[in-house]
Amino acid sequence: MKNDIICRDDLECLMNSFYSKVLYDCQIGYIFTDIAQLSMKKHLPIIIDFWEMNLFRKGTYRNNVVKIHQDLNSRHQLKKHHFEIWLTLFNKTVDELFEGINAQCIKTNAISVATVLQIKLGKN
Repeated sequence: MKNDIICRDDLECLMNSFYSKVLYDCQIGYIFTDIAQLSMKKHLPIIIDFWEMNLFRKGTYRNNVVKIHQDLNSRHQLKKHHFEIWLTLFNKTVDELFEGINAQCIKTNAISVATVLQIKLGKN
């Protein structure tokens, strides 16, 4: 039996594993590496803050996730299939590492995040 996601360290483990898949994915990796030009050293603490706030209702995330993705979309059109691949990789990573109420909750929250972003970007 796998453990549930219970703390920030678990989110860090999840995000490290998730981004190791995303960055090398042939269909969406380039969006993160070439278009957004993410520095993982800078991005990981921020995205962990986001999921800590999202899952545990605590943390220091204060950025506007919609604005960030609108800016990215203005540089490279994000399409529905990009979000589908992102969500598939996210869920796969959660399932590989964790199980329990919070693991289910973060997957549900990821669906909500992807859905809201697609609506805000006009991809629905």
